[in-house]
Amino acid sequence: MDEIKQIIRDRQFKKLFVGDTDNTIIQFFRYLFVGGLAFVVDFALSYILFRFAFHEQKEMASIANSLSFIAGLVVNYLISTCWIFKTSKVENKVLEFISFAAIGVVGLLITFGITELFEMWLGDTTSLFQIIAKLVATGEDMVKIKITTMQVIITLFFI
Repeated sequence: MDEIKQIIRDRQFKKLFVGDTDNTIIQFFRYLFVGGLAFVVDFALSYILFRFAFHEQKEMASIANSLSFIAGLVVNYLISTCWIFKTSKVENKVLEFISFAAIGVVGLLITFGITELFEMWLGDTTSLFQIIAKLVATGEDMVKIKITTMQVIITLFFI
């Protein structure tokens, strides 16, 4: 925690992004940053696929969301393992990725459900149902991340 205070005090924010670190708080900050980047990849690709590749066909919304989810997951995994968590106790990288992906599959299933609900609700009115559903699903994900973040902070600082 002292290292973080010093970074903030000395305004050396570059240390949050550059260099190896074993500091859990810096790793957590980087993890949130990478998660944000993966979200941008997921959301942008979902929009591009649905709008331009699938020409806003309602039945293609789940496919657009699946492909964009996979792209975001791969970006998240690759950057996380190359930048944040360089060492791993898991020697089999395929097994490590499958474990990493399994966590995200729950989010994907929730996104499917939300997309289907919004398609039934707004599908005949607007093609924006897919984007609205993606935003709602992301909001739901953010609530889960916030709860997890609070649990991590409480564990690190109070237990």
